[in-house]
Amino acid sequence: MLRSYGPGCDGSIVEAKNDKIPDGATWIDLEEPTREEEKLVERCIGLNIPTPQEMAEIEPSSRLYERNGALYMTISVLVGVVDGKPSTTPVGFVLGNNRLVTIRYATPKPIRAFEDHVRREPELARDAQTVLVRLLDALIDRLADELEDLGIEIEQISSHIFQNRMEQRRIPAARLTALLTRIGRAQTLLAKIRYSAVSTSRMLNFLAGSSRLHEPELEDAMRHLSSLTTDVNSLSEHASFLNDNLTFLLDASLGLISVEQNAAMKVFSWAAVVFLPPTLIAGIYGMNFHHFPELSWVVGYPMALGFMLASMILPYLYFRKRGWI
Repeated sequence: MLRSYGPGCDGSIVEAKNDKIPDGATWIDLEEPTREEEKLVERCIGLNIPTPQEMAEIEPSSRLYERNGALYMTISVLVGVVDGKPSTTPVGFVLGNNRLVTIRYATPKPIRAFEDHVRREPELARDAQTVLVRLLDALIDRLADELEDLGIEIEQISSHIFQNRMEQRRIPAARLTALLTRIGRAQTLLAKIRYSAVSTSRMLNFLAGSSRLHEPELEDAMRHLSSLTTDVNSLSEHASFLNDNLTFLLDASLGLISVEQNAAMKVFSWAAVVFLPPTLIAGIYGMNFHHFPELSWVVGYPMALGFMLASMILPYLYFRKRGWI
């Protein structure tokens, strides 16, 4: 699908059978393009469109380079958060002479929102550099929102682990499993956010080092770009902070599991000790020997029961006094 934005362009779909793209188009958006749409764009702007295989490369030299006076850039954008399946998808940028081409095979939420914004305010697409900087701003703002939501989720997880009342910290196995699942999902989302932030930071540094945005008329865009670089660095630091919190919560959850297991084994241990002496006494007096001195005692049976009861109560009281149970 091919859309064009800019003076005289409202984001309508451009058919691949057309001879050319509108002259006023400053932003050409290729969403899951066909080969015919790619050829149309290449013919109109005189630049090659990167293939999905080229965009999937992870080396910085394969994602950020300049060729024939145009900047080729690819970043990993966060997608699938709403569906509960966060991942990243490569989005390519080709910045030519006052024309920006974006190539994507998914529709991240910030790009969709920016398209609607451009339709409401066509001034945002007055030139390719402004579109590029504003689009990056939308992508970074989305990362900030996801980090904020993730921070709230981490606080909720922490409140479940560290209850105010001691008896509420005894979490059943089913809840512990659900808790570990929440921590794992939060960690997965955080990893995708950090990967996207690092990718975006590399692109911003590449743009800052290029001469394309250092022209006098692009001074505002350059300042905006510098601000975005600061924002991404701050997001990366905040993501590292959240990652440390998640690691701590994971350790705490595993510690609770160990406490529960130790408590169960402790019950079995003192129960075994308490019931061992009466079992021994019952075993002795249950032996079938003819010459058994206590067999003729009138108080033999009550005495044996008393010994058994005393051998249970005394260890129990001793353990309670020492605070072991």
